[in-house]
Amino acid sequence: MKKVYIETMGCQMNKSDTERMLGMLSYLDYEETKNPEQADLLIVNTCSIRQLSEDKAFSQLGVWGKWKQEKPALKIGIAGCVAQQKAQSIFKRAHYVDFVLGTHKIYALPEIIEKINRGEKVCECTETNSTEDDLAVKYGIKRVKGVNAWIPITEGCNNFCTYCIVPYTRGRERSRLPETILKEAKDALNAGFKEITLLGQNVDSYGKDFKDRDYRLADLLRELNKVEGKFRIRFVTSYPTDITDELIKTVVELDKVCEYFHIPMQSGSSEVLKAMNRRYDRETYARIVKKVRDMVPDVTITSDFIAGFPGETEEQFQQTLSAIDEFELDYSNLAAYSPREKTVAAKWVDKFIPEDVKDERFQRLNKKVQENCLKSNLKYVGREMEVLIENFYEHKGKMINTGKTRNFKTVHIPCDKDLTGEFVNVKITGAKTWYLQGEIK
Repeated sequence: MKKVYIETMGCQMNKSDTERMLGMLSYLDYEETKNPEQADLLIVNTCSIRQLSEDKAFSQLGVWGKWKQEKPALKIGIAGCVAQQKAQSIFKRAHYVDFVLGTHKIYALPEIIEKINRGEKVCECTETNSTEDDLAVKYGIKRVKGVNAWIPITEGCNNFCTYCIVPYTRGRERSRLPETILKEAKDALNAGFKEITLLGQNVDSYGKDFKDRDYRLADLLRELNKVEGKFRIRFVTSYPTDITDELIKTVVELDKVCEYFHIPMQSGSSEVLKAMNRRYDRETYARIVKKVRDMVPDVTITSDFIAGFPGETEEQFQQTLSAIDEFELDYSNLAAYSPREKTVAAKWVDKFIPEDVKDERFQRLNKKVQENCLKSNLKYVGREMEVLIENFYEHKGKMINTGKTRNFKTVHIPCDKDLTGEFVNVKITGAKTWYLQGEIK
């Protein structure tokens, strides 16, 4: 068998795409290697959400290109969002690349491999409205061994936020068929996974594009919850105004669905949110978060924020800092604004924030997030909580099990026995900024 190495960058959707590519390649007699120098086929699965991610991808390709000079039979491919965005132009920048595979055509990979093995160069970045679930079933999925299985339920985005490249790289929203998702979930559970995470750029939009049925995320959660066995269900990412009362009630009612919502806000300023083309203001976001907290006991709410959006004033940035406090957000992913080709905001060059100001705001934002993470974690000291163990490792001479509570809190537990994949009852004994400390009851 030939060996393949895939370098995966970016979000969970890319990780899921990598698992699908490995499934198809195993069908073609490739086996995965963790050592890129042993590979016959090298693929970088890229992210283009920020310029730094794109630069990192081309840097990796450059290293591989030098390897190919010594090993001409080596095949090199680029997949993911950078591939979809740059398409044919990649061959000019990296002439040693054999194929470019966009996000819409992942299931064309077997055909592409046949072509490059005949000496062709291939660029497959055309858009499609099909999720090609029949091919997903045919080729299967080679999941990375672990506890949590990522399952995409929607692809693409219809919102066209002025800073975001996703609608241009992932296309418009498309929902996968519920029967395919249920089969994929059951297969993962039968393979030993203990947690299912449903993925989508806007996961709460699931089913809106179905023309022959009235079926939404809440319906899918109910069907998944009926599957026998001890396991958990999560879903990410939620667009604030797509969170319905029915969905919140469903989370409360279903015993396997976890008390966790990831609700990106992006800015605490209503003026900046309008410039971002977000479909809500600060007051609307506040009502949504309050409703979720009031209805879901012990819920964890995490968010995303951008520092230094074009035109952002110091006063507007201060509103972002105050929002993290006001809404008691448990954790937030942060990014400094990075202009992306094709997006509206990238044209506002005259409004760009100086890099030193942007970096300083990012640092202050990070400090605020750390403060609120610790404040959130301290609330759980003394509590007994169920933890699903995800990892077992040595740290400073001690063996540690780490895992997640239902509400997505990370817990570190000293224990000499590897409990990976097990549900354990833990007493929370301490709190750090990024995790809880616990002991097994």
